[in-house]
Amino acid sequence: MICLLLSACAKGSMVVLLPDPDGKVGEVRVQTDKGERVLTKAGQSTTAVDKDSLPSEPAVLPEKEINRVFVDALAAQPRQPVHFILYNLHESVELTPESRKMLDQIVKTIKEMKSVDTSVVGHTDTLGSVEYNYRLSKKRAQEVARLLVKKGVDPKNLEIDSHSEKNLLVPTADEIREPHNRRVEVTVR
Repeated sequence: MICLLLSACAKGSMVVLLPDPDGKVGEVRVQTDKGERVLTKAGQSTTAVDKDSLPSEPAVLPEKEINRVFVDALAAQPRQPVHFILYNLHESVELTPESRKMLDQIVKTIKEMKSVDTSVVGHTDTLGSVEYNYRLSKKRAQEVARLLVKKGVDPKNLEIDSHSEKNLLVPTADEIREPHNRRVEVTVR
């Protein structure tokens, strides 16, 4: 949930509820000594003039108006992270051919965002021991990092981690092969 606040002495403070990047809308409560208003819809707004007045009745502002009034606040929002999922061959650090093709897009995104914080996290399915899967997932992450560095990414900007068989993309019982769990997740911030 994203909430914008515009404060001006003469007119009070306007609050607008915006959806998250994924489209979800939460809830915002604007409260004064006289009561509260609850915003639950995208673009809904209310204005609190002072602590002794009830905030205005919620109303939906047109997107054009939100962009006009909150131009500076909207421009100051941080960029949203970009996520990539690369899949590995069974019991291997080798990427699938489709995933290998994504490396150039990852490098392009890192450069466009001028990222100095990219995480590379290896995962496995549940086949094999926990220790084996930890080592394998770490090697998978290291291999993707190596390939990114080879394509020009600064290694100082990469954070490598291993989640082993934790955080399964597809929940399975132990000792189950699942291609979607054999992956490396790259998050560019």
